Amino acid sequence: MTPRVRFAPSPTGYLHIGGARTALFNWLFARRLGGTLVLRIEDTDVERSSPEMVEGILDGMRWLGLDWDEGPKVDGPYGPYFQSERLDRYRAMAARLVAQGSAYYCYCTPEQLKAKRQQGVEKYDRTCCGLTADEIAAREKAGMPRAVRVHVPAGITRFEDLVHGPIEFDGANIEDFVILRSDGHPTYQLSVVSDDVEMKITHVVRGDDHISNTPKQILLYRAIGADVPLFAHVPLILGPDKKRLSKRHGATSVMEYARQGYVPEAMFNFLAMLGWSPGGNQELYTRDELVRAFALEGISGGNAVFNPEKLDWFNQQHMSLLPPIELARRLKPLFAAAGLWKDE
Repeated sequence: MTPRVRFAPSPTGYLHIGGARTALFNWLFARRLGGTLVLRIEDTDVERSSPEMVEGILDGMRWLGLDWDEGPKVDGPYGPYFQSERLDRYRAMAARLVAQGSAYYCYCTPEQLKAKRQQGVEKYDRTCCGLTADEIAAREKAGMPRAVRVHVPAGITRFEDLVHGPIEFDGANIEDFVILRSDGHPTYQLSVVSDDVEMKITHVVRGDDHISNTPKQILLYRAIGADVPLFAHVPLILGPDKKRLSKRHGATSVMEYARQGYVPEAMFNFLAMLGWSPGGNQELYTRDELVRAFALEGISGGNAVFNPEKLDWFNQQHMSLLPPIELARRLKPLFAAAGLWKDE
């Protein structure tokens, strides 16, 4: 199988270290096996998304040398590649699931749901799942706002994670989840499955924090009769204090590291080694060497630690490999910005 993978960032921020590492693993996997990398922009959060953030993400990808085969500014057969331009597809899929009985309309208001939670009801009690056809028709005639929920079947949902091995979830612990909000906007579960099916994604390589989303998405794949992609959940990146990497650990945007004088070869090598190992003691790799060595089987199941001193070491090593003229060319803008460069 020739893989089709995707990197699907949300433009609510710039390309941070965790997202860059995910993009890099997808890129290495695709290039290693002659596959396709799709860059998809998940911009359905209208209030927080912006064109500036989209450009920031693209700049970060370009700086790292992570070219993509389909997606923004690169034509492909399965566009558009912005989720905000695919809303009709999501609504059509939700309507299909309702029509076939895999999902149902939920007319419960936020206030009603909040009151039930306060009463100790931990998961949705399927109030609207038992509505009769006449009751639904009356609510539709009255124009009552309604979301769409998936009817989660009983039983175990299993999948073979390419990093962690077999994982299973009991349907009894998964509530009937919303896939389409009452305002007509999709939730993450609906949009990602719809896009992955239409874009023929074969492998989903993403962070461990998405493991809990996987059983819900598998249920959606099965409900529409689509092939379920293979999943590989990669370890999260922690700061030196063993807490999830965040702004408190310093610069997290890859372009911030570029402004600080790090060379992309060093960041590329450093990120590749965060949670992945080719075996052996070698640490310093070129891009081509990493492509030849990369395999999903080398990804560790444990969290990776972001070590700034190690990044500095990689930067020193890769800078020493650059020809002096090339090194000067790259450093000139940084020195000039600091007022330390004078042309003779």
